[in-house]
Amino acid sequence: MERCDKMIPLSVPNFEGKEREYVNDAVEQGWVSTAGKYVNILEENLKQYLKAPAVAACQSGTAALHLSIIDAGVQAGDYVLVSPLTFIAAVNPIKYEKANPVFIDCDDSLCIDPYKIKKFCEEECVFENAILKYKKDGHRVAAIVVVHIFGNMANMEMIMDIAQKYKLKVIEDATEALGSHYSEGRFSGMYAGTIGDYGAYSFNGNKIITTGGGGAVTAKNSEQVHHMKYLSTQAKDDAQFYVHNEIGYNYRMTNLQAALGVAQLEKLPEYIQRKQNNYQRYKELFDGFELCSLLEFEKGIFSNKWFYSIQINRKYIQTDLEKILAMLMERGVQTRTIWGLICEQKPYRNDITYEIEKAFRYSKCILNIPCSTNITEDEIKKVAETIKNVLEQLVK
Repeated sequence: MERCDKMIPLSVPNFEGKEREYVNDAVEQGWVSTAGKYVNILEENLKQYLKAPAVAACQSGTAALHLSIIDAGVQAGDYVLVSPLTFIAAVNPIKYEKANPVFIDCDDSLCIDPYKIKKFCEEECVFENAILKYKKDGHRVAAIVVVHIFGNMANMEMIMDIAQKYKLKVIEDATEALGSHYSEGRFSGMYAGTIGDYGAYSFNGNKIITTGGGGAVTAKNSEQVHHMKYLSTQAKDDAQFYVHNEIGYNYRMTNLQAALGVAQLEKLPEYIQRKQNNYQRYKELFDGFELCSLLEFEKGIFSNKWFYSIQINRKYIQTDLEKILAMLMERGVQTRTIWGLICEQKPYRNDITYEIEKAFRYSKCILNIPCSTNITEDEIKKVAETIKNVLEQLVK
């Protein structure tokens, strides 16, 4: 067995721009905490990039989702529709507000299936007095959390039509899809996170741009964004005399993080182009290989192609993903299994699941492969060659 001392990582940050210059400037100015010019610059630059009414920088993508759920008016006992095939941070904020998720299956994009949303609303709920209620207990269905998986985008045309019909709030989890937008259709030119009522972004270390940790939130109008920004700063009505009229949170981004983010955002178009070029190279290398295939992105979408996924052909290979991952790791290629389904996690086992089929299947056959913006051509070739060799060994 060939072993490799040098690991090709899954996804690492890339600091090729003015990160050091801006961070040093923030330090020299003495503004390192939750106030300073770089927070304002990042918010304004994101607003311009996304063509959004306003943007509030915050502590994390999770914080952005939590602020969205609060501002959307989700109450204790309400139901929120969401896919189980996502990172658990997309669902936990629902529980923060003592609401409950309803897990709806994904489709072949790995995003939530709008046809099953529609079926659930029509067959399991009743719409009375402009309120959608779950038939079995009469509790309100308040919102849909739509996660744009790996830079793909969900079917927002159909989801927005359903939401409009049943008066549901739509919260877009665009934490993996900064820069992805529709290239055709009703929402052509609109970015992930700007179509629904709210949009949440993440700048974690493995995202396409990073602030180390951090996130941002937007909404349909600037007043909503300003309210979420107010909540994120401990809901201070009078900072001098410490007057607070709502429950607030310590959810603000620091100026040091924002300084990183300003530099990173300047590089975003280039990073997206690299992601797209590298994806195309992988596609060429895996073309015609029967034991796995590179997962496609939806048509009509300009995707940031944040993460690349291979789908193991279960007709030929029954080996558990964990073993395949370990074999690749031994050979110097870091991969990642897709998430364990949230509906199977201990805190969520008693929550409602609805016609979960594809999510189960995809959770057993997908691996994410190295996709850093600074991955080299030789590394891409090695990743593809190593994956092919490992899978061929498993069918011998």
